[in-house]
Amino acid sequence: MTSSPKIKMPFADIKNYKLFLFWTTLLLAFTEYHQFGPRYLTENWIFPSLFFDSNIMAQSSFKHYLRSLRWTPLPVGVGLALIAFQQYRHTRKREAAKLGQIEPCDCLADEWEVQAYKLLPLRYFSRAWGWVNGLELPEWSRKSVLGLYVRAFGCNMAEAEVEDLEKYRCLSELFRRSLKEGVRPVDNSAAVVSPADGRLLSFGTVDCGALDQIKGVSYSLRKFLGPNCWSKGGPMVIERDDDECFHRSCLSSSDNSLYQCVIYLAPGDYHRFHSSADWHVKFRRHFPGELLSVNPSVVGWIRDLFVLNERVAYVGNWCHGFFSMTAVGATNVGSIKVYFDKTLKTNEQKWNNNNFFDEHFMSKSVGLNRGQAVGEFNLGSTLVLIFEAPKNTKVCVEPGQKVRVGQALFRVPESYVGKASSEFVHTGPQR
Repeated sequence: MTSSPKIKMPFADIKNYKLFLFWTTLLLAFTEYHQFGPRYLTENWIFPSLFFDSNIMAQSSFKHYLRSLRWTPLPVGVGLALIAFQQYRHTRKREAAKLGQIEPCDCLADEWEVQAYKLLPLRYFSRAWGWVNGLELPEWSRKSVLGLYVRAFGCNMAEAEVEDLEKYRCLSELFRRSLKEGVRPVDNSAAVVSPADGRLLSFGTVDCGALDQIKGVSYSLRKFLGPNCWSKGGPMVIERDDDECFHRSCLSSSDNSLYQCVIYLAPGDYHRFHSSADWHVKFRRHFPGELLSVNPSVVGWIRDLFVLNERVAYVGNWCHGFFSMTAVGATNVGSIKVYFDKTLKTNEQKWNNNNFFDEHFMSKSVGLNRGQAVGEFNLGSTLVLIFEAPKNTKVCVEPGQKVRVGQALFRVPESYVGKASSEFVHTGPQR
């Protein structure tokens, strides 16, 4: 495994005073009177002496009353008011964007808000959540505990290979359940099919090295995939901030375009993911990154979310040129498991956000068939497809549409002339 040089992450320069005020407020929200004592609170800067001078209080009839109070309610009120105000402002902007009154980019979080979010111990919380999910449940409790999850998130257990909830020893096994054979037929008349069950956040062509995170919010292809080492001739020297040049380096022909597709897996969805096409994986690139939520509401709020988060990009080629599939980590996603890549380890306790790590499949590339099982998430997350295809490639889906494994996403005209999907017999695993 090789390590890259350090790379500059987004939001490195922020308004530090805003970040300081935000976290000071939250810390005050958990400050209690008995932890500091009345003397500390009255004589230090937290409560100005103008209002809490000890000499004045000694002569006041309020002295004993004030000292009997717990000061928690005041900071808690301030903290909750700040959080409520931020949420209210974001909601108002989002509704205005839907009505066309403002641009979607005006709804994005400020840099200091993103930094405050990143400071939360999401990685440790996710590791703890993964540990809880792996705890074996007593057999008598499985039907009630797992049934609560199934009802809450609308899991379709009729499609599961094992329908009886008592057969799942823990919640993690339920997340990673396999499906009955044949319930996800693969449309082999399409060039690219859905790799997972989920909802489409964005799809279409990549414009000058900018991909749609969600409608109206974009991120950089160059930052998302890292330096280009897959084009002919080996590693390419590209201007550091030239997204358009990086875009062109991914294309093998001027007759082709780059296409992208983002699929969000909700907690109730089938959590395994499959190959979208017949292609060969040449190497894996792992970005440790953050574990911010990838819920669509957060995706539409934080710019460059997919660049910030931990992700595992598999890069290779197919009949039309460049092809990649990237699994993006998220809060509570204990791990990303890929069946053919036994050395992959995600959500580690120690990580470096400024480095990425490459693993080249030197002996020979890994061949994947359309619909073949590739890996699994421990909870809902996101998959990003980026690939090269002819300019006349047709999109088969609609914005916000729910898709299932094997469903047609993109069709290349004349690729399968005269053959319907029913004429193909898919040989790859569908479970």
